[in-house]
Amino acid sequence: MPTRLYSDVQMLDHQPGDGHPERPARLAALLHGLRERPVPGTTWHTAREATEIELGRAHGPGHLRLLRAAEGQTVSLDPDTHTSPDTVQVARMAAGATIQAAESALAGVPAFALVRPPGHHAERDRVMGFCLINNVVAAAEAALATGAVERVLILDWDLHHGNGTQRHFEGREDVLFFSTHRFPFYPGTGALHERGHGAGEGTTINVPLPAGVGDGDLRLALDAVLRPAAERFKPQLVLVSAGFDAYHDDPLGDMRVSVEGFASMCDAALDIARTHAQGRIALTLEGGYNLTGLTDGVRACLEVLEGATPPTVATPGKGERAVMEAIRAHTPAAPELSPAPTTPRPRRGPAPW
Repeated sequence: MPTRLYSDVQMLDHQPGDGHPERPARLAALLHGLRERPVPGTTWHTAREATEIELGRAHGPGHLRLLRAAEGQTVSLDPDTHTSPDTVQVARMAAGATIQAAESALAGVPAFALVRPPGHHAERDRVMGFCLINNVVAAAEAALATGAVERVLILDWDLHHGNGTQRHFEGREDVLFFSTHRFPFYPGTGALHERGHGAGEGTTINVPLPAGVGDGDLRLALDAVLRPAAERFKPQLVLVSAGFDAYHDDPLGDMRVSVEGFASMCDAALDIARTHAQGRIALTLEGGYNLTGLTDGVRACLEVLEGATPPTVATPGKGERAVMEAIRAHTPAAPELSPAPTTPRPRRGPAPW
């Protein structure tokens, strides 16, 4: 099944300032790398801007007024989030591309929105942490609004906790939000005890991890914590906030994830989508600031979506204790929900690395 890629060179027009980590070179390197050495089976599609109705499902009227006021301006909206004249249009396009990716998944075709700026820190009424619009929230809300699905899983494997996504859905039972992230670290949220509230009690699952964790720790978190949660929740669509800043050479991270580790996480997400959601899966780009790690990590995920079998990752290491604490916190006492093996199940096609 071909994987659709949604992006646009106009996204390079967002200029947050010299020396800013979320620089245009990130997406430029990614687009260049994937066009110079395409992943067989992937197809390119032009991104569109999200509509006001679509944005209004993710953000409040005051937030949308703030964005309109920033159009055509060079301003600082928070200490980390700056605009140039084209930024707001680009942010709308990033949200629109992520919605398109979700629509593609609903139609049975996996997709990856290659976008900037990222979105998972943006709250309903707050710009934050490089993020102006919460792309994955807009996509999940758009999918639910179609009536085609009633339950959506959002997996966020970015280095940083997706506070905006969690806050939007933490009181609801129709979205399961699962996050692995370094903790304590920016933005300061994502502790183990944050489990949602009201109707959403238990549909927020955080796996906070110490610095220095690697491939085996993250795969264990997905197999031993997320997989049983997905068995209970039974998602009909899987969305991934795919950040690549846990890469071992990323300047922001101090983590030890390899390209193979990202492939393994994508394999776990795809297996959950195939088990519960008829294979409906869409990814959207969040962080990732080492150009090699970003490009190779995205490529590895695309190859998995196209059928490659990822290599077996290393056994858990520094993060194993944190994952075990998450198992105790989030898994009901039932023998059948013991940790699953970390070896990915085989699928067609040779490993490409």
